[in-house]
Amino acid sequence: MRSFTFNSERDAERVSAERLTAADRPGEAQPVPERPVPDRPFGAILLAALVLAGAMLGAWEWHWRSLGVRPSYRDDEALWAIQRRRIDQGEGDATVIAAASRSLFDVQLDVWQRLAGRRPVQLALAGTSPIGIVEDLAADPRFTGRLLIGIAPDIFFSGFEFLGGRPQFTRKESPSERVGKWLSMHAIEPYFAFYDEDYALWTVLQRQPWPDRPGRPRRLHVRRILVTEADRNSHLWSRVETDAAYRDLVRRTWAQNFDSAPTDPKALAEEQSTRDRQIGRMAEAVRTLRARGVPVVFVREPSAGPYLAYEDRRFPRAADWEPLLAKTGAPGIYFSDYPELRDLDVPEWSHLSHASAERYTAALVRILESEHGADGPW
Repeated sequence: MRSFTFNSERDAERVSAERLTAADRPGEAQPVPERPVPDRPFGAILLAALVLAGAMLGAWEWHWRSLGVRPSYRDDEALWAIQRRRIDQGEGDATVIAAASRSLFDVQLDVWQRLAGRRPVQLALAGTSPIGIVEDLAADPRFTGRLLIGIAPDIFFSGFEFLGGRPQFTRKESPSERVGKWLSMHAIEPYFAFYDEDYALWTVLQRQPWPDRPGRPRRLHVRRILVTEADRNSHLWSRVETDAAYRDLVRRTWAQNFDSAPTDPKALAEEQSTRDRQIGRMAEAVRTLRARGVPVVFVREPSAGPYLAYEDRRFPRAADWEPLLAKTGAPGIYFSDYPELRDLDVPEWSHLSHASAERYTAALVRILESEHGADGPW
């Protein structure tokens, strides 16, 4: 056994506090190790820690509120899953919106409900082709309602699916994840402005003006521009309309992709193959839905400025939109064909201002009712 030579009472106390291991007691049963707890004012320490944490949390909340940030529900996979489950829980005959971010921002559910009498199910996903959502609905016989599919050309025809795993998450979401989202929606999200991924400390640190790494120029990441309600009724954040510097930041973020068109024959062929594949998948899904009696309408949502010029150049209407309608056999609404869908305010070139989104929704509902029937098939 190890032996010790104590030089002082302090050394003895130190050694007695050490945790002895099995090697220190060969052949002996090992007792539960004991370690003396120092006499400290733990109640006061806990109180001080709570006060400090509360002060830091309050300072962080005050900082973001001073910049105009207000509480908003987090549009995460769990919130999307809540809306998707509505179809399986008795609302299979509802109008469903499947699209990328433009229909998420631009279709105002309050206006739609006031004019059409029923609130749609909002399943649009930012930065994500709607094809995965449409295929998921086509495979669900409980969905027998109507489907409005928004088409943002650069997202749909490129096959970009930033959040494409949402339908799968809905099927595998665990009870603890559901409970966690319920608690978050009732105790955190309605009250704390900082509770957004854009204001996480690590995210804030990452976007500081650090020096660029050689060969890896810095890219702008999409900032917070969305305000979301509990049922995913959403609109463009007013700061994008009122803060010119912030609006310019969002525009510069979109503009990073405006000169990204391929030029070599191989890349061009791959891009065309992707477009054909997207249209083919959509045609198959729409065929399944329409065979079940589900009316489908495509909508080319508004864009403006350099973003619209980029889309017209890279994804021309005759080469993409028209073949989509021809191969799916579904009708379409192209925003520039309707005076009431033109000349709207698109502050950052891709999403309508809140006021314009309300006017857009009202006009869209009227077009659907007049051209495709309020109660009959679209």
